[in-house]
Amino acid sequence: MSKRDILIHPDPRLKKRAAEIDAFTPELRQLADDMLETMYDAPGIGLAAPQIGVLKRLIVLDCVKEGEGDPSPIVMVNPQVMWASDETSVYEEGCLSIPEQYAEVTRPAEVEVRWFGVDGAEQSARFDKLWATCVQHEIDHLDGKLFIDYLKPLKRQMITRKMQKLKRERARA
Repeated sequence: MSKRDILIHPDPRLKKRAAEIDAFTPELRQLADDMLETMYDAPGIGLAAPQIGVLKRLIVLDCVKEGEGDPSPIVMVNPQVMWASDETSVYEEGCLSIPEQYAEVTRPAEVEVRWFGVDGAEQSARFDKLWATCVQHEIDHLDGKLFIDYLKPLKRQMITRKMQKLKRERARA
């Protein structure tokens, strides 16, 4: 396993739709392992392949907080929301590609998701609470959508300017 660099917004790769995965290879399993290592190291609760510059429909997530139980990582290949509740919930979201910026986002409170494992086996599950928010946030990444796209234009522009400044500072370091 090896840790990967996480792209920081604005980066054009974060705004592109990721390609479907049609081959379940050892390289795909390695990519998933690298993504989990990168996510845990960050630390975060979800990561989409486009965030590390790989435009493929692959996400990893684990919403079990440290100290609250054993890690419960999920790897999803080609995930799709099959059903979403009419009821909504609001969570303060953040993103590894938009460090140290948070905002409340309203999403469906429950979703049913279908995906494939890295072994090619089809799976589905219903998610609620933080898991529902996280899986929707990561699937958005696969469609080139960021959590700040749900915000009012002024707030979104303010966050984008902060990220541009952060990228300039990191480039100088």
